[in-house]
Amino acid sequence: MSMGNSTHPVSRRAALQAGAFGLLGVAATPSSRIKRAAAGIAADAWPKTPLEIGHDPQFLFDLHVVDCTWGVQEKSESVKRVFHAARKHGDAPLLSGDQPSHFTVMRDDDGTFRLWYQLNHRLEYPDGRPKGQAQFHSYCGYAQSTDGLEWERPELNLFPQATDASLPKNCILYRPDSPTSHFDCPQLLRTPERDRRGYRYLLTYLGGGSNTKYRGIRVVGSHDGVHWDLANDVQISPIGSDHHNSVVYDPQLDEYVLYLRSKHIYLAPGQRGGFDTIEEGEAGVRVNTGQSRRGVARMASRDLWQAWAGAPQTILIPDETDAAAGYNFFYGMPTQYSQGIYWGFLQSFRMNDYMHAELAFSRDGIRFERLPWRPKIIEYGLEGAWDSVMILASPYWIEVGDDWWIYYNGWDGPHGTAQRTGGIGLAKLRKERFISQRGPATGGVVCTREIHWPGGDLIVNADASRGELRVRVSDALRKPLAGYDYEDGPTFTGDSTGYVVKWNGKSLAEQKDQVIRLEFFLKGADLYTFRAAQSNA
Repeated sequence: MSMGNSTHPVSRRAALQAGAFGLLGVAATPSSRIKRAAAGIAADAWPKTPLEIGHDPQFLFDLHVVDCTWGVQEKSESVKRVFHAARKHGDAPLLSGDQPSHFTVMRDDDGTFRLWYQLNHRLEYPDGRPKGQAQFHSYCGYAQSTDGLEWERPELNLFPQATDASLPKNCILYRPDSPTSHFDCPQLLRTPERDRRGYRYLLTYLGGGSNTKYRGIRVVGSHDGVHWDLANDVQISPIGSDHHNSVVYDPQLDEYVLYLRSKHIYLAPGQRGGFDTIEEGEAGVRVNTGQSRRGVARMASRDLWQAWAGAPQTILIPDETDAAAGYNFFYGMPTQYSQGIYWGFLQSFRMNDYMHAELAFSRDGIRFERLPWRPKIIEYGLEGAWDSVMILASPYWIEVGDDWWIYYNGWDGPHGTAQRTGGIGLAKLRKERFISQRGPATGGVVCTREIHWPGGDLIVNADASRGELRVRVSDALRKPLAGYDYEDGPTFTGDSTGYVVKWNGKSLAEQKDQVIRLEFFLKGADLYTFRAAQSNA
């Protein structure tokens, strides 16, 4: 059978081939040209094999560790990625009453949970708020907890000389010489010891207020997390990026990365040129020429404590899928680096009301991926609930037993009004279980790239309680190793974050320093991560 006119007949096979390229918006290309094009791809565009995985968990939701997946019924079924939302802890916030918003949380070595947050004191104007005047005065507050559930705001009263009568007793950042200075969006830093300057805790915050001397994104240190050395804080960028500004240390590149909004060139409607300290300079006076899509931008520096050179570069903006749901803006992307991955809790924003957190992930901190169906990390609450309209989550989860605790900020009203109430709540996720590879009912396989096995047992994080999981070990060309085939090991039908795989009593520790592939057979089962145990003791 042929298609087309009599002078240019096209076979059905050729038409299908052309259609496949057509879906990509390009013409069909001879295979020799494809090969030449592929040869020109940068060498760092894919992982270097064999992979050196060490003993960290290996996540399987991208093509870094995974080489290929397929279903046993190839034409009708496939292995699919499945997102797992965090489940809320109770129906009420853990902290409320002072309009808490942007925050950061950690668990100290002694088990104490610590929280630094932006608390917002509503300003009352008896005759109505004058145009251009603030609705809130924001402070940096501190709270702590022994169990992460019951929180206290200690009455520190660190600034008895304060002229502001509304200054909260748990305020930890305040400038007596500039009482109206803001300390917004506090974010904890994780840095090498060499860059701590003797401090135990480092915090970034956004300075604001009438005194331009203290504006911009700043870094400050503390020995106890309560008393902060504002006399020696440093401005790393003058940009007035008014949301979570995450400074992330990348040990692979030995550099710091900052995720922010490019508010030196993109302003919201009505914002003035004097919004931050970049309005005047060598480039002249900044002009607000219209709205942007509030994209996520990135800066990098080898030196944390000096003004960062260069300008932010936009790396992520809303796409057509976002637009189809009306979420045409990003409010920000708080981010952390952990286990070789940048984890971004992207704040998808439907200007100027609903906002929620979605997962974005990257291996290099520049090229971020998102799941195509855009699942929420934490679902909105029911209508009228305290977290029914806006949710902003912190990527600094805390591991408690087999769970990751994810704290989040919720609001019962839209961003465009001050008539809303905020709080901080908790959601939980079993550790490492944001995204799984799920095998179909008839079975499917997840095959890894070549791995240099570092030694130790194979540990798997998987839920096969409604199906089964088996593992095969093969060589670079997928030839099964003797004694390590599917039939040599048991069929796992449980649910475990740390299942130890053995083959008739044999451990993968016996393959130390060998180059292998792992082939996971999944039949209605979810596979999240695997790792090499530190030892077999």
